[in-house]
Amino acid sequence: TRSLTITSTDQSMFEKAQGEKVTLPCTFELSEEDEGPLDIEWVLIPADNQKREQIIIMYAVDRIYNHYYAAMNGRMQFTNLDPRSGDGSLDILNLRAADTGTYQCKVKKAPGVQSKKIQLTVLVKPARTKCSIEGSQEIGKDVTLKCVSQEGSPLLSYDWRRVSGTQELPATSMLNKNTGELLLKNASREYSGTYNCVASNRVGIDECSVELNVTPPVNTAGIIAGAIIGTLLGLSVLCFLIFCGCKKHREKKYEKEVHHDIREDVPPPKSRSSTARSYIGSNRSSLGSMSPSNMEGYTKTPYSQVPSEDFERAPPQNPTFAPSKVAAPNLSRMGAVPVMIPAQSKDGSIV
Repeated sequence: TRSLTITSTDQSMFEKAQGEKVTLPCTFELSEEDEGPLDIEWVLIPADNQKREQIIIMYAVDRIYNHYYAAMNGRMQFTNLDPRSGDGSLDILNLRAADTGTYQCKVKKAPGVQSKKIQLTVLVKPARTKCSIEGSQEIGKDVTLKCVSQEGSPLLSYDWRRVSGTQELPATSMLNKNTGELLLKNASREYSGTYNCVASNRVGIDECSVELNVTPPVNTAGIIAGAIIGTLLGLSVLCFLIFCGCKKHREKKYEKEVHHDIREDVPPPKSRSSTARSYIGSNRSSLGSMSPSNMEGYTKTPYSQVPSEDFERAPPQNPTFAPSKVAAPNLSRMGAVPVMIPAQSKDGSIV
């Protein structure tokens, strides 16, 4: 039976970048036999066959209905505001990665019915690409330049180029386009310079750069020796400070103990008055047995000095004094009875 025909059959697959706009074509021609009402539907066919188709937008009874698919509200519309003209193409604005899928255009005008499927793939451009260096940047060492894009749909491809010096990669370099690693074996000074990485996929590119500076090997032995010497010196200073602190603490403790030490074996000092009274009392007791007749021969010499504390602490040995030089203390000044000291004659008798 002759009926309507969909004429846009040239392209059935589209690849677009995220954020861009796509037009899914669906043009048709009506026949004379098609006398029923015109209906145009766009549906999204799920990847899982168990799920039902999702109506996106529809034209029926001279009216457009676009509220069926909330994920595309405000982002889709018919290309032609009057689909009856034979153009039922669909525009999708500000594409997202979730918009990837299979879309089907259905045109109905009784008795004719036609449909067309279109595959849409929304790709994400490479973005936030970062370059880095892994390994020691010393002469004779192996250095790896790395390039990674934080965003971007597969398949991503990486390419390195040198933008300074000879602008050619070293002869010993090995590039992995899939991982973005550039291995430079046995690096030399000539390898130094600026390197640029280009990350790309089917919808866009992104770039980053890194500076390589190959230097002579570092004298690690000297660094280690210096670190050891510095550590030993530091420990020596620390030990000296600890020793000085302990010594000072001991000195302070000793001084404190000496100042506050109370010796119980040393009697308290006696006053001068008590010492004098003790001395006078002992003389009285020793002379009390003498008669007045025996004391006539003693000379009376005033004793004007009170015995001191040093006198009482004198050694126990009693030196022998000449009888004529011994004088009795003048006790009259102290309110005591004067006493006479006996003398001894040559034959040993008391006179």
